[in-house]
Amino acid sequence: MDRLLVTNIGVLATPAGTAAKRGAAQGEVRTLRDAWVMIEDGVIASVGTGQPEAAPGARVLDAGGRLATPGLVDAHTHLIFGGWRQDELALKLKGVPYLDILAQGGGILSTVRATRAASQEELADKARLALDEMLAFGTTTCEAKSGYGLDTETELRQLRAIRALNKSHPIDLVPTFLGAHALPEAYKEDRAAYIRLLCEEMIPAVAAEKLADFCDVFCETGVFTAEESRTILEAGKKYGLRPKLHADEIDPIGGSRLAGEIGAVSAEHLIVCPQDGIASMARGGTTACLLPATSFYLGAAYAPARAMVDAGVPVALATDFNPGSCPCLNMQLVMSLGCLKYRLTPEEVLTAVTLNGAAAIGLADRTGSAEPGKWGDLVLWEAGDLNYITYRLGSNLVHTVIKRGIPYQGGNKNVQAS
Repeated sequence: MDRLLVTNIGVLATPAGTAAKRGAAQGEVRTLRDAWVMIEDGVIASVGTGQPEAAPGARVLDAGGRLATPGLVDAHTHLIFGGWRQDELALKLKGVPYLDILAQGGGILSTVRATRAASQEELADKARLALDEMLAFGTTTCEAKSGYGLDTETELRQLRAIRALNKSHPIDLVPTFLGAHALPEAYKEDRAAYIRLLCEEMIPAVAAEKLADFCDVFCETGVFTAEESRTILEAGKKYGLRPKLHADEIDPIGGSRLAGEIGAVSAEHLIVCPQDGIASMARGGTTACLLPATSFYLGAAYAPARAMVDAGVPVALATDFNPGSCPCLNMQLVMSLGCLKYRLTPEEVLTAVTLNGAAAIGLADRTGSAEPGKWGDLVLWEAGDLNYITYRLGSNLVHTVIKRGIPYQGGNKNVQAS
């Protein structure tokens, strides 16, 4: 048995439980002083304070009085893609709307061309560098979407790259099929044909290889309507793919209402989410996965996070890492923006990037809190308390990341435990 005892934790701050927290409970965080955590074979075996239990044969890692939290969960990324889109920054600075960039063949469609031209190995090699950086910033689990293929072959290639990375990289990856990310150029005049392709060919092919856990749709003006999204998500459900939705990012066309009605695990973006959408998500048990770095990067409004928490909708925060609207993979920046722009407390933010993020990708029973039975995923911070993490803007405050009982510094497995 492999055992790691993490001792001399100044403060251990963690939510608790195996389901998303909502309302006032989102701000309930346990704080244990002078704490220790025992990890056995990659899983937390026990947590305590004061003198740690006897641990013969265990490696010991001295936290040096630092703050510890659960590993961060990034519940919304577009990790696998070809190329970058730095040239679009100039258009954004001139005020060109994203949907106009998309209509000109840029945006998602530009990345589609680059992704189709890349091999599975090239896609995985590029994403591996991003994962290394994520790990160094404290992310231990993340969701990864397809959606830059928009044809069966490339969508499957993206998902296979995710599967390969999940086997070879420390970060646990959760795959989501997003073939309904945009309408491919070849189908601009025949939307129904592409929807049939998604429902009758792509989704069955994804399910046959067990390449994804979720099916996502970009429900937005100029992309897929709420009813088209319902059709695609219902097809996914028939094949065991749980529904997610990009909803209410630009226009409130019914995506958040649909999310609650269809029992979506999460609805994401939600910048212009209306009150009836919030109510629908609360009734349906849908987690709102909000992406403040995207609003920051685009100069857009910020989602009504405070109203969602107050209405009993569980709120998660994620990066939306992608090559166009948010080339950011730093969850620490997301945490700061969660306080500054969403007016969430540091405790609510911690829950949003740990337990609620895990719930948004179906893993709240395995990660997202520092409790016995959960994966041994922790972050040791160069901080004495939780407030300091969200207060410090733009610095990487991670000292050590522990992933399934293995310590890493700067993304490298080079921490010595005596």
